[in-house]
Parts: sequence; structure tokens; C-alpha cells
Amino acid sequence: MIDRGLDEDGYIAREGSLERVPAEFAPVVETARERIAAAFDPAGLHSAYLYGSIPRGTAVPGVSDLDLLLALRHEPTPADRTEADALEAGLDATFPQIDGVGVLLFSTGTLLSELERHDLGWFIACLCTPLLGGDLAGRLPRYRPTSLLARETNGDLALALPRWRERLDAADSDAGLKALSRTVSRRIVRTGFTLVMPRWGGWTSDLTASAEAFAGYYPQRADQMRLAASITRTPTADRAALGTLVDDLGPWLAAEYIAVHGAKAPRP
Repeated sequence: MIDRGLDEDGYIAREGSLERVPAEFAPVVETARERIAAAFDPAGLHSAYLYGSIPRGTAVPGVSDLDLLLALRHEPTPADRTEADALEAGLDATFPQIDGVGVLLFSTGTLLSELERHDLGWFIACLCTPLLGGDLAGRLPRYRPTSLLARETNGDLALALPRWRERLDAADSDAGLKALSRTVSRRIVRTGFTLVMPRWGGWTSDLTASAEAFAGYYPQRADQMRLAASITRTPTADRAALGTLVDDLGPWLAAEYIAVHGAKAPRP
């Protein structure tokens, strides 16, 4: 039976938990908690969250990265970003089992805003695992896999395509191409999945499963989406493969998304 990622009432279930963190990553998570508490004044930090493969229990030592989100009681400042950058660098240097650290910073006002209700709000409520402080999920609704959710999470792919083309044209190393391929492929697969999410009737963060869900509704684009999914696992410096995603699948997907779900509400 396919796991649709829903609870018994048909809402998207929160996908991660601290109990699912693999043993190899437990010291990483505990040190992240301690360093966040030391770096950020509790008067300004509302809460901290894990997301991604580590709290889902699927992380691979030496391959997976550590993803963190910090909810601040104020709008993030340059000083907050400097602290977050230092946190990223310090954790990455300390633990060989992670390949990179990313720290997102948002104010609680933004995360709880009506504009972000079906994007960052949903992200906190369904894809983030509480690590430190209170849990904003209690102030957010439960979510179903609707067209509104699809529109507000990924209805802006068209905005990314020109930037990707510029980066592809400017890339002058295999490392740069591989980094771009990781960004592009993940976004393409997630957008392909959310395009069909309301029809599929559930949620998954598994990118291989996401590509297969998409393929069931768009068989004519299945091979390209499977290519994108394969690149999420093994980033590539192949310009032709990247060109397929940026110049062919990407523009088609952006147009089809708008036709099916409409455009994401503009952000400031």
C-alpha cells in the first residue's frame, strides 16, 4: 500500500521527529541545539526547527546536509545572518557525517502571516521538527493536499528559470555545475510532484516517489522527471542534462503549473 503521508483525518501528517534522527546524527542535532541557544538571545529567538532527511530518518552519513530554521521574534537583521553563517560553518567543520549546513531565518510575524499561510506556515506545520523553544505549528491550521497548497508552495517556478539560465551560462567549473544541478533538480521534482499532488491525494518528500507520482499523470514527461530525480541523488556537471531541465522541462512545467493551479501570490 502506498503511503500518502496523511493522518487518519486526511490531513498532511508532520513528517519528521527527533525520535527518527539516525544515531550517527544525534550528536550533530544536540550540538546544533546547544550552539543555537548560545548564539541567539532567548529574548529574540522564539524557536528552532530541523527539517529534511535527518529528522525524517533517511539521512546518509557523509552525504546528507543539516537543515535548520530559526523563528525570530523580530525581522532578521544582518547581525542575525552573521551569527547564522558562523553556526553553519562551525557545525559543518565539526561533523564529518554532514555535507553542509543551511540555516533559514524568518520572523514569527512572517511565518504566521496570512500571505505565508499555505507556504512557510505549511512548511513549519508539516515539514519542520521542533528542536528548541515553542512550536508555531499550534498556531497554524492543519493542511490537506489541495490546489491552493500547490499554488502557494510552487506556483512561482517561472521566476527561477531566468536565474538558472544565467547561472548555467556563467558556470566555469564542475563544482559550480554540480551545485546548480542540485538546486535545479530538487526544485523541478518538488514542483512536478505538487503539480499532481491534489490528484495523487497526499504528500511525500521522497524525491524518487515524487517523480513516479508525476510520471503517472504525465507519461510524456516521465523520462525527464526521472532524470531530474536521478540528479537529486547524484549531482551532475553535464551541461546537456542541465539544459534539458532549465530550457525544456522547466518552462513546460512552469506553464502547466499556472494552467492547472494558477500563480503564487506575489511576495514583497
